[in-house]
Amino acid sequence: MKRLYREAAPWLKLLLRRRQRFWVGALLVWVTLLAGLSLLGLSGWFIVSCALAGIALAAGLPSTLDVYVPGGGIRFFALLRTVARYMERLYNHNTVLTLLADLRYRVFGNLTRLDDAALRRRRASEWLSRLTADIDNLDNLYLRLLIPPVAALLMILVISAVIAIWLPMAGVVVAIVMTLLWAVVTLGCGWLGFANSYQQVNDQEELRRLALDQVQASAELLSYQTSVWHRQKIQRHEIQALGNQRRLAVQSAVSNAFVSAVTGFLLIAILWLGSLAFATGEVGGPILVMVVIAVLGINEVVALLPAAFLKLGMSYAAVQRLNSLTVNAPSSEVVELPRAPGRYSIQLNGVDYVYPGAVYSALVNLQMTLPAQKRAVITGVSGSGKSTLASLIMGRVVPTQGTVSVAGVSPIYASPESRAEHFALLTQHTDLFDGTLEANLRIAKPDATENELWQALTMVSLARWAKQQPRQLLTHVGEKGRQLSGGQARRVALARLMLRNPDVVLLDEPFAGVDSDTARQLADSLDRWLVGRTAIFLLHQIDDMALLPGVEYRWRLDGGRLFTDTTGES
Repeated sequence: MKRLYREAAPWLKLLLRRRQRFWVGALLVWVTLLAGLSLLGLSGWFIVSCALAGIALAAGLPSTLDVYVPGGGIRFFALLRTVARYMERLYNHNTVLTLLADLRYRVFGNLTRLDDAALRRRRASEWLSRLTADIDNLDNLYLRLLIPPVAALLMILVISAVIAIWLPMAGVVVAIVMTLLWAVVTLGCGWLGFANSYQQVNDQEELRRLALDQVQASAELLSYQTSVWHRQKIQRHEIQALGNQRRLAVQSAVSNAFVSAVTGFLLIAILWLGSLAFATGEVGGPILVMVVIAVLGINEVVALLPAAFLKLGMSYAAVQRLNSLTVNAPSSEVVELPRAPGRYSIQLNGVDYVYPGAVYSALVNLQMTLPAQKRAVITGVSGSGKSTLASLIMGRVVPTQGTVSVAGVSPIYASPESRAEHFALLTQHTDLFDGTLEANLRIAKPDATENELWQALTMVSLARWAKQQPRQLLTHVGEKGRQLSGGQARRVALARLMLRNPDVVLLDEPFAGVDSDTARQLADSLDRWLVGRTAIFLLHQIDDMALLPGVEYRWRLDGGRLFTDTTGES
């Protein structure tokens, strides 16, 4: 239990940061339950009172009954229950959506602080699960594990106190039995279903991964004649997951039966105590019926708790997986990069890098010095380490050995905001979002004027094309830029980069996907834009040095080692 609380504490603090909304939501749940039970009890009293009055009149006995006050009370509680239930659903769902936004913001922030090596250890689908499924499981903490138990305990105390007004012994019995039942349901069901609900989260992720593999790798599975084997693997895991879900369903049924049995025996006990009081004239028939119906309705108070606490393991599994995204702060104090452009030199001294779990080093003993405001080109075949080197310079991975220095500062100790301000990297993978051309450009500079946007498009030779579109800057690029060609998408990414004012620029294959004329236009634009900046071109090979004006330093990566390139060819 201590371990559960310790690991869930950061997320509970985040949820309870809006504690005012929590208490208001719990109050609305409590009012809804109280109105429902009051409606049941008063209705029972009124029906019995009317029946007894009718029997008395039929027997010729004098009888009076005020129908207006209880009738008004019934209408009041019916209306209160309806309004309170509507307000509770509206308010608590709004709160849950707000809390989910808080959780996703926290988790996404943790993801942005992970280095490239950590991000590559899991698939995109797994990261998506962290932002969706795992956070949805945390929803169970607030909506089912925090509010209902608090409201249920308060309701038990209030109903017991009301019953004790007429039947003190019955009130004490209800308080003791229902409080014990509340404790058994919350603690017992949490313990009973913990292992199975914990396993259910792992089963769901594994099935999701296997199903995606079956679809995405169908060509490879067919070519290696392993498609049937993979489907059988999915089926075996489905059977295992269904067995686990069946056990969880049985536990839920047993827990609900236990709650019903306890409340049933409690009802019998209250009937017995009430009948003794009725026989001695301590209470009348309508009061006895009201008490019995209130006890009968109290089952609704604890009915939702077993299913919620049986899923405690799911919330704990989600907490563990999200905690694994937490990034330890660097051992040195975070620093800000200098604002003097002329100081942005790049130095690597004895840098090695080994990916986690890898046998061989991706980079070996790199020695490199690039003065500020100079340009260099680094060539190398795929897998030679160019992307890893770029990640080291950008501060996105930590060198296994050696030091990386940019403007005299180790980039891993620079704050993310400072790196985003002073560094810019054009990767081979183009990230465009399903929105307009303007929206994708404004990611780099939200306050850019329309003239600046057109100027950036002109520099990448896209302005003419954009003006030919019916909606111009409001042209939709599609999800991942699918409405554009590969070359156009990369040029949009390059235009976005040019809207910023970085001091260090790394360009990975900036001329990929464009024809020779467009490549020369891009080279001219880059030549003008890179003045006063420190720049590195990362290329597979140099096809035309005319595309690299101003380049004074040439290196070649081969097998993770850096060599001076005297020929300009890989």
